[in-house]
Amino acid sequence: MQKKSKFEEKIISEKQIFKGHVVDLFVQDVELPDGQRAKREIIKHNGAVGIILVENDKIALVRQWRAPMQQETLEIPAGKINIGEKDIKEVARRELREETGYVAENLVKVSQFFGSPGYSNEMLYMYFAVNPKKEFDTLKLDEDEFLNVEWVTIEEAKKEIESSLICDAKTLLALNYVEMKKEYKNE
Repeated sequence: MQKKSKFEEKIISEKQIFKGHVVDLFVQDVELPDGQRAKREIIKHNGAVGIILVENDKIALVRQWRAPMQQETLEIPAGKINIGEKDIKEVARRELREETGYVAENLVKVSQFFGSPGYSNEMLYMYFAVNPKKEFDTLKLDEDEFLNVEWVTIEEAKKEIESSLICDAKTLLALNYVEMKKEYKNE
């Protein structure tokens, strides 16, 4: 049982103001630890997976358009967990196949983290693809998905970070993970 936090906020009321296909938006009235009241805007999301796919010292990144930022990005392959899906590793297998055409002998969990805990409950689960193999060349994308797979070295990725083409937390974490693994192999 988790110890009660001295920072805990008590939810007085919660109202759903938007229900979408990907996120739901709630406004909460909360009581703060000092007894005052405040409002919290909360995005509820079912979660997502990200997959680190490395082959021949290059990492697979997906180039796609991101509407919230109005720009193209390079990101690790990833996708959302649909409502009712319980086997997170199976979701990662699906997204790896859909977005890259690859399958993996195994997927090893690297991490799980909240991307923006100040306003969202979205949990992202990150996996490393072990012994990946190309299964097919034509990607099986969702009907509203347009992307290209690109293979880059860590050095090339660092340049794309500087140019802000790589700008999301999951990909930055994945690149750090790959670089750390490479450093440990050399010792």
